[in-house]
Amino acid sequence: MRGSTRLIGAVAGAMALALTATACGGGDDEGGGGGDGVIRASWGDPQHPLEPANTNEVQGGKVLDMIFRGLKRYDPETGEAEDAMAESIETDDQQTFTVTIKDGWTFSDGTQVTANSYVDAWNYGAHVDNAQIGSYFFQFIDGYEDVHPADENAEATADTMRGLEVVDDHTFTVRLTEPFSLWPETLGYAAYAPLPRSFFEDHDTWLDKPVGNGPYKIDSYSRSQSMTLSKYDEYAGDDEARNNGVELRVYTDNNTAYTDLQAGNLDLIDDVPASQLQNAEQDLGDRYINQPAGIIQTVSFPLYDDDWKGEDGKRLRQGLSMAIDREQITSRIFHDTRTPASDFTSPVLGEAGGYDEGLCGDVCEYDPERARELIDEAGGLPGGSITITSNVDTGSHRQWMDAVCNSINNALDDTKACTVNPVPTFADFRNQITNREMSGMFRTGWQMDYPLIQNFLQPLYYTDASSNDSGYSNEEFDRLIDEANSEDSEEDAIGTFQEAERILAEDLPAIPLWYQNGTAGYSERLEDVRLNPFSVPVFTDITVS
Repeated sequence: MRGSTRLIGAVAGAMALALTATACGGGDDEGGGGGDGVIRASWGDPQHPLEPANTNEVQGGKVLDMIFRGLKRYDPETGEAEDAMAESIETDDQQTFTVTIKDGWTFSDGTQVTANSYVDAWNYGAHVDNAQIGSYFFQFIDGYEDVHPADENAEATADTMRGLEVVDDHTFTVRLTEPFSLWPETLGYAAYAPLPRSFFEDHDTWLDKPVGNGPYKIDSYSRSQSMTLSKYDEYAGDDEARNNGVELRVYTDNNTAYTDLQAGNLDLIDDVPASQLQNAEQDLGDRYINQPAGIIQTVSFPLYDDDWKGEDGKRLRQGLSMAIDREQITSRIFHDTRTPASDFTSPVLGEAGGYDEGLCGDVCEYDPERARELIDEAGGLPGGSITITSNVDTGSHRQWMDAVCNSINNALDDTKACTVNPVPTFADFRNQITNREMSGMFRTGWQMDYPLIQNFLQPLYYTDASSNDSGYSNEEFDRLIDEANSEDSEEDAIGTFQEAERILAEDLPAIPLWYQNGTAGYSERLEDVRLNPFSVPVFTDITVS
């Protein structure tokens, strides 16, 4: 789950320079990489260590997608789940699955990828003692409750999940607690990646330089500065890298990244700053990319705070939603790279995949008169004013937050009704959310982890889900999500998920703002650059001249 925040992403940008001249190239290629077929790309500091089950945001997810391959991989063009390491995933009842992995795959330390590599990784990711933020993804496996009890004060009663069993080096079985017909489609997500023995035997050393089984291997990693990756020559997949590697450079302002791209000091940014969108096509020509992506931008509320609870809290949320002029903001600030949101998913899914245009109804339409009525009925804004909080090192968030506040202020005829509370870095912002320190609206954009409607709903709004940042809980919503997961057919599952989504539209724990396109710009050194449906560059396809 990538909050583009992964969560989406979530999980989903280009940042402004926070490096020394040596790490960033200093205005030329000397000492800054970029030669020998290496791509110089912008990056942002991940919130968590780069463990597969402990990453739920875009920047860490970007790296995991480069250094790992799991059982499935999502087609970079269509988003469809395809077999990667899986030779087959078979089931007779949609509840017990036999997984056979392909032979000949190795980690970049030379060790073999076996069935144990998966089973050990999943047991580690699920176990409460390991405090993995993505442990939630293993909740469907029988025995999860024993290694990760629901009571946060309880201790685990088992070391491993009984639903996982190794048959031989290339085969293992998975028993779920109930039928879940779409479960195999989720297995391209990074939390399900295999792990080498070195992860368990020398964990600290592994975290300093993670080892995976993907098309790239990590050569060096300097937190808050840069990461260098090179092509893994022994990679067994069919999507091997067509370049020699990637240098990821941390930026704290994506305007600086854009300037570096124009100056020839950077090859690739994957989030063109809002202030440059009107110029990007003229500046870059056909080296500017603007395409739909599985990303939705939302703002959420701290439902653990008394000011936002109950019927008055719901009226406040609805009123604020109707005070936001989405059409004007997406047009003036984002220059057709955003589309006003009318549900909680993404048009990338298509109607067949669960996208339901207009599901949010009037509450997602700009209506300042009704906004004022609802907020007055709720007793006014808490303390007379509200804030909207986000990190400002990625994604041009300061610009759109200013615009949202201006829209609210105009709708309420109060220039001080809404103010922006900027947080300098993404990691600091996410830590404040994790620690439940929010008192007003806060950004909770989402970049899909896999192209299923379930991924836009369950990780964000199911009770105690790993990316449920607002603390939202609704028994009927949870019941429908459980029912959808156990439907026999994908069509029935999608219909039930949409029933659950209608509850969100009524409760409005988050305000859908807009669907986000993926934007990118690249230098003349690169060819064959494209973004996948998650808005992440398909690094393996890029060639360097």
